[in-house]
Amino acid sequence: MRFKADKAIGRNERNSAASGKLASKPKQGFLGVVLLLLMLVPGLARAQSQKLSPDLERVPGGGAVDVIIQYRTVPTPSHFNRVVARGGLLHHDLRSINAGAFRVPVRMLAELAKDPEVKYVSLDRPVGPSLALLSQNPDFYEGAVVALSGWNLYDGSGIGIAVIDSGITNSGDFGSRIVYNQSFVSGQTSSTTDAYGHGTHVAGILAGDGANSTGSNFSKTFVGVAYGANLINLRVLDQNGAGTDSQVIAAIQQAVSLKSQYNIRIINLSLGRGVYESYTLDPLCQAVESAWKAGIFVAVAAGNNGRSNAASTDGYGTINAPGNDPYVMTVGAMKPMGTPYNTDDLIASYSSKGPTLFDHVVKPDIVAPGNEVISVLASTSATLYSSTNSIPTDYYNTKGTTAASSTYFKLNGTSMATPVVSGTVALMLNQNSALTPDQIKARMMVSTYKNFPTSSTATDPTTGITYTSQYDVFTIGAGYLNIQNVLVNTDLAPSTVGVAQSPTVAKDAAGNYYLVTGSSVVWGTSVVWGKSVVWGTSVFSGTDAYGESVLWGSSVVWGTSTDTGYSVVWGTAAQAASAASVVWGSETQAQENALQIVGEQ
Repeated sequence: MRFKADKAIGRNERNSAASGKLASKPKQGFLGVVLLLLMLVPGLARAQSQKLSPDLERVPGGGAVDVIIQYRTVPTPSHFNRVVARGGLLHHDLRSINAGAFRVPVRMLAELAKDPEVKYVSLDRPVGPSLALLSQNPDFYEGAVVALSGWNLYDGSGIGIAVIDSGITNSGDFGSRIVYNQSFVSGQTSSTTDAYGHGTHVAGILAGDGANSTGSNFSKTFVGVAYGANLINLRVLDQNGAGTDSQVIAAIQQAVSLKSQYNIRIINLSLGRGVYESYTLDPLCQAVESAWKAGIFVAVAAGNNGRSNAASTDGYGTINAPGNDPYVMTVGAMKPMGTPYNTDDLIASYSSKGPTLFDHVVKPDIVAPGNEVISVLASTSATLYSSTNSIPTDYYNTKGTTAASSTYFKLNGTSMATPVVSGTVALMLNQNSALTPDQIKARMMVSTYKNFPTSSTATDPTTGITYTSQYDVFTIGAGYLNIQNVLVNTDLAPSTVGVAQSPTVAKDAAGNYYLVTGSSVVWGTSVVWGKSVVWGTSVFSGTDAYGESVLWGSSVVWGTSTDTGYSVVWGTAAQAASAASVVWGSETQAQENALQIVGEQ
């Protein structure tokens, strides 16, 4: 499968927000049905015991197929040679996750499934950026997250950020801070420039210094969150925004190997693809976990499928991989609403919602501005650039005209929200370089802005369809990123790896849904890390007979009351697997590109 960048939708949409909290929440019923189906998992053990991924089992006989073979131990050359001897071709050595990427004859799959040294075989799936559509609101993302308070103290200097994306083209806003370049794109390993236009835009949000919009004639300077940070350019997406699991895993593996040389403390993944098995088996998830355990913070886009009702889930259960992994920080998208304040900001209806398929992990972890973000343009010939998302030079230059800028343009989606979080991590590491990925994640989540309406709506002017977003834990996570709060906060979680893993959701005998945090994580271990402190009081509606905090929304539409939607989100692994092709196959790459360009208001 190909990766896709997270995109958004709906130009010039109308929005409304319903005020109020617990008093105005709907009664229980609809959401509970969806959650229950997602959690009926008697088929999960059976599915996980199989060595071939569900989508791989549907590959027609004859010919060859690209796969990732995970082994039970670190593979040796003899492991790889045995596959080659039977007709396989090695594409990537992925020993960081005990795996290798091969092209093998379809007839070999049955043999691999019987090999006792093989743990799991999956398709080398396509991945892509996580973009959305454009609105006409100005670019106020830095105000929404109170970035100015951080810029008075830190700029990310000395911190290396690996941008695993479509490449970075240095148009002037990065100076000499792109310190390493490498391409993993098949057939294009000699070029690391950004033909798609996504990676450069992401890099600008991360670390652009605004050189092309600085001077006496400029009324607006487009500066990245960590404008002094160094960038490690690892290209995995081609000119169409397409890549594969193995290319992304190879790039993650390289980032880990370069960690000491370039002080790589952060990996930004503004890309993803569908979820087809548990994160414990997904090779892409295993790769991000390996980076996290190596001391690198990993920020991942949640996806832009929040409007999708292809599987009758009303956008629930649409978190992309590897954002479904509990270790990483998964980021949803907010809309700054054309003001430099966060009090009127609303969730972008396209932002993917949890819980994750198969594992029911509570995602996203956090939300950040991702709609109508102006950043660096790689080239006017970049695939994503069009008259729709261009900006006139007189928008930021007092001597400009209505002619389109050749240095900046707008994109939308969780792809744009993710680097806002990654850049914030660089500022945190300037403040305290000893922070671990788990400590960063925990502090960021507990420091979020948590005052939201109960619901909001957005209407697509083209289709006339109105989308309603509920502000539950599967939509906003722990809340809205606030850089000022993060840098003032001194709460310190234990340094143990995995202590800030995202919780899962479970159902009690009375039909209530509650968070399951596990005994090895920090959540709920003290007043500081109390569930209502981290996720906010508005996402809970009291306690059940067992003393567990009941999630608000069990009574709302977490999916749908139909049997189909319920079984997709809360049903067995077999049901989730059969529905995966519906959930992740409803949009073409062309539709994805359109979404990233247009956005919503």
